[in-house]
Amino acid sequence: MATYDFLFNGLGLRDWCDQDATPGPMSMADLLARGAGAQPEKTWLQSLWDLPFPPLDALNQACPAIARSRDLTRGLEQGFLNIKDPLKVVLDPLTQPLSWALESALHIFTAAPWWVMLPLMLALVWVASRSWALMGFVGSALAFLLFVDHYTLAMQTMSIIFVCAFLCVLFGVPIGIAMSRSDTMQRLSIPVLDMLQTLPTFVYLIPLIFLFSVTEPKLYGIAIILYAIVPVIRLTDLGIRLVDKDVIEAAEAFGMTRHQKLMRVQVPLALPNIMAGVNQTIMMSLAMVVIASLVSAPGLGVLVLRGIRNLELGVGLMAGLGIVLLAVILDRVTKAALARVNAAASVPRH
Repeated sequence: MATYDFLFNGLGLRDWCDQDATPGPMSMADLLARGAGAQPEKTWLQSLWDLPFPPLDALNQACPAIARSRDLTRGLEQGFLNIKDPLKVVLDPLTQPLSWALESALHIFTAAPWWVMLPLMLALVWVASRSWALMGFVGSALAFLLFVDHYTLAMQTMSIIFVCAFLCVLFGVPIGIAMSRSDTMQRLSIPVLDMLQTLPTFVYLIPLIFLFSVTEPKLYGIAIILYAIVPVIRLTDLGIRLVDKDVIEAAEAFGMTRHQKLMRVQVPLALPNIMAGVNQTIMMSLAMVVIASLVSAPGLGVLVLRGIRNLELGVGLMAGLGIVLLAVILDRVTKAALARVNAAASVPRH
């Protein structure tokens, strides 16, 4: 007798439950219980103590017309497979430019010799920070990566971050601006952003593997963008909403249009928050690049994965050190740029 027979018998649903009932394969627990032989009958107190919360499997034992949990997951998978081909027809042409951008960036970053890339990167650091100390640190870190023969892999990682972080800012800032100007859009967007921010990183890859070939760069590119775009959207929305209302009223008093207020007042004043979002987006892109090595993303993550698979401690630790150096470089440079933006914003204008 199943645990919840009394429920369906009491509701008069026994005929419905047994109609066209086809019992599925026995679970391991049922097989073990059958092999153990007859069990002593439990008292009502023991039965009450062992009464489980009614999950699908327990309800299915009492009423075979109710689907089991494995039927639910199989139905979800089958539903995704049914829409896979139409979805791919729509998404393939839309996402193909991402593959081209990633392939081009990978070629440029790896084909250029180190004596060209190193001065260019140091020049970018100087433009962003105006700090000789930071330039020295970046130069030393890149020289170390060259010394241990991890430079090419590091440049592959940097190229992916460059493309994905750029696209996150390109799409994230307008979305954040739209959210700041519409309470309805903000209410609709926040649950989606919460889901993207809390979804485990590996889960991003599961539907994409079904949609795209593992050899296509857009597979890991889409995963990185979805994972890393959230901070720049949230902080753009927050920064614009935190602009002083008196400043907005003063801009309106000068006869500024809505677009002029946005571009000349709100965005410049919100720039520190936007830059903080860019910093977090870059850091999250780097974290996801390592996970994306599971689906053929090149870079230092490949060596980390190799160290795990083959138990090569030295390989994994050296690759991890390279990733740490890249993270520190990107973090320090973007924070230095943020500090310069904050300093410029704090200077009174006459």
